[in-house]
Amino acid sequence: MQFKLESAEINKSVEEYLKQSVFFAFMLSFAFFFILLGLSTLFEMSLGMMLLLCFLFFILGFVYMYKYPDFKILKIQREINREIVYAGRYLVIEFQAGVPVYKALKSCAINYEHIGKWLGKIITRVDLGTPIEKAISDMLSVSPSFNLRRVLWQVLNSLKTGSDIAPSLNAVIDQIIREQLIEVKEYGRKLNPLAMFYMIIAIILPSIGIIMLVILSTFLGLKLDLALLFSLAGFFGFFQFMFYSIIKSQRPAVEL
Repeated sequence: MQFKLESAEINKSVEEYLKQSVFFAFMLSFAFFFILLGLSTLFEMSLGMMLLLCFLFFILGFVYMYKYPDFKILKIQREINREIVYAGRYLVIEFQAGVPVYKALKSCAINYEHIGKWLGKIITRVDLGTPIEKAISDMLSVSPSFNLRRVLWQVLNSLKTGSDIAPSLNAVIDQIIREQLIEVKEYGRKLNPLAMFYMIIAIILPSIGIIMLVILSTFLGLKLDLALLFSLAGFFGFFQFMFYSIIKSQRPAVEL
């Protein structure tokens, strides 16, 4: 858990974060209880049912806070993976030009926003007197991105062995590029069934469904008021938003 907090850039101990999670869940359930009290004038609801719903909201709030570091780590990983190839190429050029490791990492931290946050931590520790090998090694233990750890590990290994950094780092970047191309191809294959499903559920079904509803209302004498139509439009709009979110979440973190 402590590793997740550090990787998610949450500067709290495990005990502090768990206390914050419990407090958030309690406040969420407390607020929901007052909402239920206000709705109890419109809908008949027993006190036991309200307490049960509040307890469920407490559980949901706690689970959300407990999983929040995982969500943030995934976001950081995607941000880093979008820059890793360009930042890696930048480091290769710097090393091939004979630039020292410290200056190359510092320059890369300035030019790349998301990777720069993590490289900047290395630079800060070195400025405070920590040996650069120790600073890189410590960053390897908390970096949320596997690709960034591969790059830093290659730099650290070259520093320890005294070998040329550029060729080995260039090989790592080429491997990352091949892996990203595979992810893009897999994403393209996933889009075909998703697009078909979207056409059926979000386009064909609503249009045909509304037509059939109008026809049935004519024969059966049903009344279609404006509230029902707005409710259907809101439902289909929410469904399309959820579908878009699913597609966006599966998009590989590759900057083309």
